[in-house]
This record gives sequence, structure tokens and C-alpha cells, in this order.
Amino acid sequence: MQSLGRSRASSGSLKNKYVRSIHNLFYTFMKKFNPILRKFKTIFLILCISLGSIISFSFVDDYFELSKNLDIFSTLFRELNMYYVDEEDPGKLMKKGVDAMLESLDPYTNFIPENEVEDFRFMSTGEYGGIGAGIRKRDDYVVITEPYDNYPAQKGDLRAGDVILEIDGKSAKGKRTDEVSKILKGPAKTTVKLLVSRDGEEKPIEKILMREKIKIINVPYFGMLKNNTAYIRLSGFTENAGKEVKDALVALKTANTVKSVILDLRGNPGGLLNEAVNISNVFVNKGQEIVSTRGKVKDWDKVYKALNPPVDTEMPIAVLVNSGSASASEIVTGSIQDLDRGVVIGQRTYGKGLVQTTRPLSYNAQLKVTTAKYYTPSGRCIQALDYTHRNEDGSVGKIPDSLITPFKTHLGRIVYDGGGIAPDIMVPAKTYSSIEMSLLNKFLIFDFATKYKLKHASIAKAQEFKLTEADYNDFIAFISDKEYDYVSKSEKMLEDLKESAEKEKIFGEIKTEFDALKTRLYHNKKEDLKKFKEGIIQLLTEEIVSRYYFQTGKIEAGLEADAEVKKALDVLKDKNLYESILNTNYKIPKETAEKDKNKSIDK
Repeated sequence: MQSLGRSRASSGSLKNKYVRSIHNLFYTFMKKFNPILRKFKTIFLILCISLGSIISFSFVDDYFELSKNLDIFSTLFRELNMYYVDEEDPGKLMKKGVDAMLESLDPYTNFIPENEVEDFRFMSTGEYGGIGAGIRKRDDYVVITEPYDNYPAQKGDLRAGDVILEIDGKSAKGKRTDEVSKILKGPAKTTVKLLVSRDGEEKPIEKILMREKIKIINVPYFGMLKNNTAYIRLSGFTENAGKEVKDALVALKTANTVKSVILDLRGNPGGLLNEAVNISNVFVNKGQEIVSTRGKVKDWDKVYKALNPPVDTEMPIAVLVNSGSASASEIVTGSIQDLDRGVVIGQRTYGKGLVQTTRPLSYNAQLKVTTAKYYTPSGRCIQALDYTHRNEDGSVGKIPDSLITPFKTHLGRIVYDGGGIAPDIMVPAKTYSSIEMSLLNKFLIFDFATKYKLKHASIAKAQEFKLTEADYNDFIAFISDKEYDYVSKSEKMLEDLKESAEKEKIFGEIKTEFDALKTRLYHNKKEDLKKFKEGIIQLLTEEIVSRYYFQTGKIEAGLEADAEVKKALDVLKDKNLYESILNTNYKIPKETAEKDKNKSIDK
């Protein structure tokens, strides 16, 4: 409740200033027109009293409503706790009530109890105490999916595919991923004992690991591509993200002839606003506006400008985005686009234009509350969902077409608000076939990579490694006795047609044609292994490379087949094409600007 009180205090302070201004205005007015006012003093007195009452009572009523409802809530909670027929945990009951209240606002306004503050702090700092490994639930146990390079799990020889049987002598069977994660985390320089089963080993293996301070890197990979193009993958916006991007670009420019840059923000969910400003600052001049925030408490409105000398303001830039690029990613993308500093390639971004502030509560709890919206340099807000005006069924709709507003970039190009950042060049999102999804979900790609590592002590460098025809045949043999059946999209549509026809009582009339079509469409797994061979080989390649070169290698192995990276390289090497995109007459593709504006989601 402290947070609410402080917010009200700030708001009240503004209101008091407003009242004092009105009083001062009245004083000046009365002093100047005192002779006239004497003649009409009765009427004027009545007007003053009425106006003062309206102002005063509106403020009093505001505080009265707050006090009244808090009192109702506290008495209800007390009575419920004392007289409800079953015993309830007051803490859990209160959290449910608070969560339900906040859920009616937006998904980013959250209550953080004391026992979750450390997890929340990790979201901003990217640091925690632990063993440094990715984990995932598989059947009854949690498995190691990715040891992080040079952290306790990797240094202690934990491997991808290891199944965690016990932690500190207690069975891990049936535990969820988040439960295992909490146990594995802990203060640095403390130990944790694991018992794991490993493919190829007859008996379980015991590992005693010393926890360390784990720092998640914002830039998991950077390197050079063809045409003297630097590539930087940014996966987060925790502390020092701006420095990591700057250091990566400086290192590449120092060791190579760099003529252009690809900044990859795909799948980046965002993070700290100031780090978004710092990253944009790498490419734009000091003093340039990057983003501004505006909310109800006007004293908190702020314009964020680049504070440091840039690394490079001339080099052509391509920013890669997709539907998973959100928040701080959209600030960077929006500023680069609005300032005509680079070309945006990919798919429309997520559309999160809301700013959260953390406010302290009683008993070390915290409130993460949406306090403002952010605006790119052209003045547009890219928030896609309108949480203020919900539909009658409670769902949240996209910003309607009637409220979509055009804005102009620095060079005069037309851009729009109300729905994420539309890329300058649209590249269709990568999709996976039904067989590829099944092989991934059934852990068959994962398991083959684990077995491959047991048979091969080393492989070529990440970018050079190629799966041979013999390797692919080994994979086909490996899955020959495994279950990975699936329903293709065509088959799913056919089943939907059958269901509709049965409801309309016409299926009997089309059954013969239906059965014939079903026979023709029914998938053949052996044929699909040939048809989608290229995609399956790419998935196998990336997973195998990750066993030797971890996350860095996996990224590197995927670059050559990456459609967005290919498009970016084509644009950056063609100076005329690049400059024409930044020209005033360039039009953002219509399907990009209008796609999915009116979709609704349940919240």
C-alpha cells in the first residue's frame, strides 16, 4: 500500500500546486478589480465559495473513495479469514486477490512478494547464483539441455542430455522445471550435489558442483559475415547491454574492415529502457532524442537522449526483428527507423509500448506498475493492445484502424503507430513442417545429437561443420523404431471439414470423395523424411554443433541458412537499394502495415 500512497502523494502534490495557482490568480484578480467587485460582492462571494467547494470536495471525494474501499477490503479479508468454513493461508489468499485485481489492468503490472524479489532482480541484472545450465522437463524428470560455456555445469562435465535423478540426496522425480531451477540456484560458493543418468553409462554419475555468480550475456555472439558485414546478436537488455554491443562493434572494427552492420533483435523480449538508449547511442550522435515517456504523473515524464559519443553514425545498418521483438527492442528499432539510421527487416514487432516502474511495498514486497507509455523520436507509440478500452467479453483488442496515426521519420518517410514496428522489408516468418515439429517435440533431434557426441570426440568449426549423407542415414535408422507420428496441416483441415459436414448432416453425401482425398493426403513419414530433408538436416546440424560449441556455436551454425540474414546481406551490399529504402518515396509493404491490426486476445 506504500506504493499507492506515494503515487497519490505525488498526484496530490500536483493538485495542491494547481489549487495554489488558482488562489493566486483569484488574489491578483480581486486586487486589480476590487472597486468593481465591491458592487457585486455578494454574487462574487457565492461564485468563489461554489468554485472552491467544487475543487475542495473533488479532492476530498477522491481520498474518501480510496479510504472507503481500503476499509471495505480489510474488513472483508478479516471476516473471511476468521469465519470461512475451511482453513485458508492468508498470504496465498491475499496474493490471489491482488493478482486478480492487477490482472484487470495489464499483464505487466505485477505484485512481487518478498520470496520472488530475487527472481525479479535477475530480470534486470541478468545475474544469479547457480550452476549455469539450461534445463527442460522430459517425462518424469528434468534434463540438462545446455550447459553454459565456462560455468560450473560445463566445467564439472555436466552434458546436454543428462537426466537429473537426485539433488542433494533427494529424488527429483516428478518435479517441475521451475522447482528444480530454484533448488539448483543459491548463493555463490555453496555446493550442490547431483545424481544424473547419462546415455552410454551403466550407472548414475554423481557430480558435486560449486555454485558461481552467473551472468547471462546480452550479446551471445558477434562475428563477421561475407561482404565485410559485422553481425551482432542481442538477446536481452539487462545491465551493461549497451556496453556489450559497443564493445562487440569496436572489437570487430579493430580486427576487420567493417563496411556494414546487422543488429539481430529477433526474439528479444526487452528489458531496461536506459540500455535501449545506450544501444541506440552506439549508432547515433550524442544529444539525439531516442525515446520519451509520458504518463499520468507529469513530473515523471522524460525525454531520453544519447549521452555518449557514438561508435559509428555513417555505416549502413540492418536491424532484424520478428514478433518476439518487444519493448526495449522496439525502442532501438523505432529510433533507428525514425532517424533513418538503418533499414528494418523481418516481421512486425510485438507492440509493447508500456513503461513499468518498481515501487516498494511493506514487508520487502514490490509492485511493478505501468506508469507511462513510450514514444519513438517521430512521436509514435507502438503499443498494440488497448488495455484501457476492453471488449464486452473482457478480451483486449488491437488499436482500431480509426486511431492509427501516420508520423514522419527524419527524412519524411511515413510510419504508423498503434501496432509494433512494421519492417521496411517484410520477410515471411520461418515455419516448420509437421514432421520437423514432431522430431523436435519428441526429443529425437536432441537425442541423436547426444549420441553423435558420444561417437565423435570433435567436429569441424561451427560454420564449417556439415552433416554427411551417411550421418543422415544414421539418423533415419535411429528414429526407425521411435514414435513420432503427427497430423499434417492438410489432414487437420480435412478433419475439420468432416466435423463441419457431420454437424450439417451432409457428410454421407461426400463420404466417398472425402475418403479418396484422405487417402491422397495421408502423410507418409518416409516420404516426409525425404521431402523435408534440408530442414531436418539444419536442425540436426545446429543441435550437434551446440554439443561442442554451446550457444555461440549454435547461432553461428544457423546463420548460413537464415532467410532474414540473407536478405540483410543483399540489401547492405546494394548501396542504391539501401538508400532507396530510406528515401521519402519508399512505402512500407501494405501487408506489413495492416496485418493483424484488429485481432483480439483474452486477458
